[in-house]
Amino acid sequence: MTTYAIGDVQGCFAELMRLLDKLTFDPAVDRVWFTGDLVNRGPQSLETLRFIRDLGEAAISVLGNHDLHLLAVAQGVVRSKGRDTLTAVLEASDRDELLDWLRTRPLLYREGNYLLVHAGLIPQWTAEQAIERAAEAEDWLRSDRYPMLLQNLYGDEPDQWSEELSGWQRLRFIIHCLTRTRYCDRQGRLDFRCKVAPGRQPAGLVPWFELEDRKTRPLRIVFGHWSTLGAWSGHGVTCLDSGCLWGGSLTALNLDDGFSLTSVDCLEPGSLGGAAPHSEGKG
Repeated sequence: MTTYAIGDVQGCFAELMRLLDKLTFDPAVDRVWFTGDLVNRGPQSLETLRFIRDLGEAAISVLGNHDLHLLAVAQGVVRSKGRDTLTAVLEASDRDELLDWLRTRPLLYREGNYLLVHAGLIPQWTAEQAIERAAEAEDWLRSDRYPMLLQNLYGDEPDQWSEELSGWQRLRFIIHCLTRTRYCDRQGRLDFRCKVAPGRQPAGLVPWFELEDRKTRPLRIVFGHWSTLGAWSGHGVTCLDSGCLWGGSLTALNLDDGFSLTSVDCLEPGSLGGAAPHSEGKG
């Protein structure tokens, strides 16, 4: 039995099949964790959703910002964007079953010394606090009230955590922290706009995982979301978004040994994302 973690698939179903074949993945004995963003921008979001759902207990996936975007589009909260590839899901005969399955995925998952999240964490939260905060939002997403949450999800404020936050502001911050974070300042104030690779960011911003006072340092955190960072490990974290959608690769980490990476190249480089491999427009 082996447990793997795989970076953002975003509808790149053919590459996912090739990667699992390369791993000789057997759902009867192996397990796979996904860093979220199962859908959108790639060509086969519907096939990806159906396959991962049908893996049952062999798969764990956290929610990413593109997964939440699909839920919001399906509820009429926002319109599809020009590069979205969600139509097949929205018109599928099993649309409702797939969307109900998707919105019941966790925002954060912990097992042993590993913590799985789509984007990142603020330095102020311990692992236990992060799990508690994630559960607050998960309760809403899994209830009949979830359309109200989606209607109040958009916007970049608040950008700093306080235990005094309440209502929609509190839930919005929690979800955006877990699904959109890349950079913050030294006080833990999040910046949701900067998407460039570390070293190119504006002065005063640092990658969320570099802050010395980050309280989740005892754990190994696995995340995606940051294609300009790519497959990378350091500071007790591993990023697995190697930009398959943008002509890069799809990458898996062997969680049993903690360092073995396996990748497959994008089948049609440059034809999916519509941007260069290191574009600041990636999201």
